[in-house]
Amino acid sequence: MDDTIVSTQYWHKMEDGRLQCDLCPRHCHLKQGQRGLCYVRQHLDDEVKLVSYGRSSGFCVDPIEKKPLNHFYPGSAVLSFGTAGCNLACKFCQNWDMSKSREMDTLADSASPEKLAQVCEQMSCRSIAYTYNDPVIFLEYAVDVAQACREHNIKSVAVTAGYIDPEPRIEFFKSMDATNVDLKAFSERFYHKICGGHLAPVLETLEYIKHETDTWLEVTTLLIPGENDSEQELQEMTAWVVEHLGPEVPLHFTAFHPDWKMMDIKSTPALTLTKARKIALDNGVHYAYTGNVHDTGGSSTWCHHCGELLIERDWYQLGRWGLDEYGSCAKCGTTVPGYFEATAGNFGAHRIPVQISQ
Repeated sequence: MDDTIVSTQYWHKMEDGRLQCDLCPRHCHLKQGQRGLCYVRQHLDDEVKLVSYGRSSGFCVDPIEKKPLNHFYPGSAVLSFGTAGCNLACKFCQNWDMSKSREMDTLADSASPEKLAQVCEQMSCRSIAYTYNDPVIFLEYAVDVAQACREHNIKSVAVTAGYIDPEPRIEFFKSMDATNVDLKAFSERFYHKICGGHLAPVLETLEYIKHETDTWLEVTTLLIPGENDSEQELQEMTAWVVEHLGPEVPLHFTAFHPDWKMMDIKSTPALTLTKARKIALDNGVHYAYTGNVHDTGGSSTWCHHCGELLIERDWYQLGRWGLDEYGSCAKCGTTVPGYFEATAGNFGAHRIPVQISQ
């Protein structure tokens, strides 16, 4: 039996014999042999199976700030990996060679959950990240890896669009120690036209993570000129975050560059990110960041109470460290939400490809 194919539980049989996948709001209706839009969940033997278990498009050790997570063990190393496929169809996808892959040969590397936990230890990784493509589509593999890693005190990080149904959402985020959710825009038009999805389920996931789990949450929006970067939309989005998630949830505004099906749109000007960050701060967000541009001020962490520089960042390299041993501002004592160690990690801006074979 192929051990890369495993049974799943989030589906039900329809009257016409097709199976409805209940993993995400897309609810694909699958005939025998048919795969969902995600490509890795398939109707086989009268059930929906995950056909990419234990296989990856590659492994790499990154700085945790690259996920991006700025309040989760800053300066630490994270083992990153993804698979193939995705349950959204974003025209601007910057990992389209993996997320839109329809070739299982893309999954050239493989590793059991136990092997990944061992590699994390060997590489001195504080955490493991399910990234590059959305990990909700390989939920069973991600959950098993997270369990194996917990036994070695390795944390799990999900980089996701949050497009998942309520029942599997419980299982998935129960296994995650931290997540960065990609809030792609704050309009239904954008989600429907550019991502092939809907906004409401993502907002529900964000509220669920914040109020129903212990998973550390940060949020990222990739700003695309003329599509989701208007002042009105940014005002509405940041006000919603403060009201529904709270001012302590870090927001990241990152720069778009032309890719995949949106090659005709110019890269995001740095000024757009700076304006978005200011709007967020003015609306009460305590920690707003710029990304994919060189902006030390916008990528550093500042005390929202006294204005002291707490964590200086130059790209992924950390500089000044202004937190005390309790994770509070060393100047005024204001607590900074997140997970911090007594001193900053020193992994730096390295990127280390890792070959894992069984």
